[in-house]
Amino acid sequence: MVGVSSAAAKWGSSGLAYLTGPPDGPPDFSRANVLARAEEVAAGVGHRLGIAVDAAALLAGRAALLGLTRRGRVSAGGATRLLAAIDGWCAITLSRPDDVAAVPALLQADDVPADPWPALRRWAAKRSVSEITERAVLLDIPAARLGEAAARPPRTGRLGRRAAARGWAGLLVADLSSMWAGPLCGRLLARAGATVVKVESPRRPDGTRGGDHAFFDWINAEKLCYSVDFDDQAAEVRELLSVADVVIESSRPAALARRGLGPDHLAPRAGRIWLRITGHDDPRPAFGDDAAVAGGLVGAGGPAGPVFCADAIADPLTGLEATLAVAESLARGGGELIHLSMAAVAAGYAALPAAGPAPEFPAVPAPPPRVPPSAGPAPALGADNEAVRRLVSERACLPC
Repeated sequence: MVGVSSAAAKWGSSGLAYLTGPPDGPPDFSRANVLARAEEVAAGVGHRLGIAVDAAALLAGRAALLGLTRRGRVSAGGATRLLAAIDGWCAITLSRPDDVAAVPALLQADDVPADPWPALRRWAAKRSVSEITERAVLLDIPAARLGEAAARPPRTGRLGRRAAARGWAGLLVADLSSMWAGPLCGRLLARAGATVVKVESPRRPDGTRGGDHAFFDWINAEKLCYSVDFDDQAAEVRELLSVADVVIESSRPAALARRGLGPDHLAPRAGRIWLRITGHDDPRPAFGDDAAVAGGLVGAGGPAGPVFCADAIADPLTGLEATLAVAESLARGGGELIHLSMAAVAAGYAALPAAGPAPEFPAVPAPPPRVPPSAGPAPALGADNEAVRRLVSERACLPC
């Protein structure tokens, strides 16, 4: 590997090159500098939390656990596609049953085949990107224009009084988030010694519980699992949030506000940190792959057009950036509301200088990503309800 940059070498050995590029072509090394920057952030997180953080394992861990590979303009996970429009490229995600059910309305067709993607490609090819994305958003289908988002650091605002400097041991984290970015932040805080409560609705548990549990276990094994209905048991949720030192949420802000569960609805607590992760700055739904496309974080792909970069990469990158933001807030005494957009995070990484042309394959090996170490199975849904209720009761008796 003489003459090959260290960034390209790491990108190749990490498995991220294996996940980027056309399915019938060589791996794509054009985004190798993304890993280099992620390693810098991971080092900052590790320093603040007092733990070892392997950026490559976090970025490629899901793909390793689920056996994913590169698929070009189909995301590694299969739910998102890059579609060519008259005037550019866009991404559409069909990961939820409601998304699939909305396809006939999107296409304005009475009958759509079981595999809707060929029809979607033909439909998109005759329309502008703005027409495609506006109609998809109207139907609540995750969609984004390639490169529409601007890079922006986390937005931080005052939430309440600061607290004296504290360590992670003894801190209570309420993790209301789902999927990858927020739960990854919670996982890292748990490893640092915080007590992290994974909060799920019995009606709509975290979607990663379904199917292969390997990824859910990897992200959530070190948390307490608490199941509570956000409508019928809103008062119970509010009690937990009121005694939490850190709250992680990734829902649309209005969803919590209408239940009286937003940061402005809680009793003050000195030093509380509220982390809000959204897909975009607006209330659109988003997943890691379409958010990455919004930020312009795609593989070069060559003359045929862009390809997906790794696996839902906006998710783990946002999880890392969010963890660093929370750790820095704690060092300041907390009392802050922190907002990160996955698309804005992806745009920041997309703005990094390109790594240059891909090295001659196989000058740099591009093996599959390594399966990360297991932390054991995560608790079942609601397995720790009584333990969490006792914890809330005990903390409610302590001074803020």
